[in-house]
Amino acid sequence: MDVTDEDFRDLADRVRDESRASPACEHLLATDDSEELAAVLVAREQPLWAREIAAFRLGCARDVRAFEALVLLLNHRDPERCVAASYALSRLRDPRTARAAAALATNRLRTAYALHPVRLLTALRAPESVPALVATLEGLLAPDEPHWRVALACVEGLGALGDPAAAPVLRAALAHPRLSAAAGSALSALAQRSSGTTAPATSYGSSAPSGAKPARA
Repeated sequence: MDVTDEDFRDLADRVRDESRASPACEHLLATDDSEELAAVLVAREQPLWAREIAAFRLGCARDVRAFEALVLLLNHRDPERCVAASYALSRLRDPRTARAAAALATNRLRTAYALHPVRLLTALRAPESVPALVATLEGLLAPDEPHWRVALACVEGLGALGDPAAAPVLRAALAHPRLSAAAGSALSALAQRSSGTTAPATSYGSSAPSGAKPARA
């Protein structure tokens, strides 16, 4: 298993603090035994840091046993866990990932935690990405919307994905001071693509790099 990534080092530093430098933590960070890591995910009374290490390492190794745990971590209240889960899911390349991220992004009861699902959908460039980002953004255009960072991530993501279907909601976003600049840039990008001056976004599962890393918070 590759444990040299910056994201792994960030996770390792954080879980060492959480575990108070537990020998069990060091063991999970170092082991190459995928069966042992998978067992942590289903064992009872495991601390969250242990489950996160196991899910992250298995996900980066493209072991699908990590999928459910990573999806739960993607919607966690701790943004650092969301970042780590998003990165591991992008490496896992499980075809269920986009559908799960779309469900999290569009859940109105969990909008406060939707930032990283939105960013992951942008990185995946999956068929579910644009409809989910459009639906999420449509629910975040009230003048006093508190989750404007999620709305901004949707606007930026739709601009990156370049689908003309996003144009109506991007035009609506122009009226919002915190979104207007990004919405204008996104609409300009759409116009350029429609005129054939830039290449269209690639689709998930085609030429997108397997190690594509979602944006950090």
